Amino acid sequence: ASTPATSPKSKEDQAVNGHDEKESNPFAEYMWMENEEDFNRQVEEELQEQEFLDRCFQEMLEEEDQEWFIPSRDLPQGMAQLQQQLNGLSVAGDGHASEDILSKSNLNPDAKEFVPGVKY
Repeated sequence: ASTPATSPKSKEDQAVNGHDEKESNPFAEYMWMENEEDFNRQVEEELQEQEFLDRCFQEMLEEEDQEWFIPSRDLPQGMAQLQQQLNGLSVAGDGHASEDILSKSNLNPDAKEFVPGVKY
């Protein structure tokens, strides 16, 4: 029969170890260090894969930029100036110009609205 002093699971051994007997391996969180080379290789592969994906996305974005029509980049210089002039024009002009057009008009402002296919 074994005495409590020689038992490996005695209270004194638990106090010295600082771990409960329920805990299977007190160094479990450090076990990756046992295979440090494998761990480093795995992390390096993950980083290389992420870098590869980043390069692929960058290339995809550059290809999209080349396919899109950007007037400032894709039109000849004279066409770009013409584009700017067209953008500067307004349909209605200022308020006085539209009033002049209305005063000179010979259209009937009280006429019914034209609807195609409807006879009046």
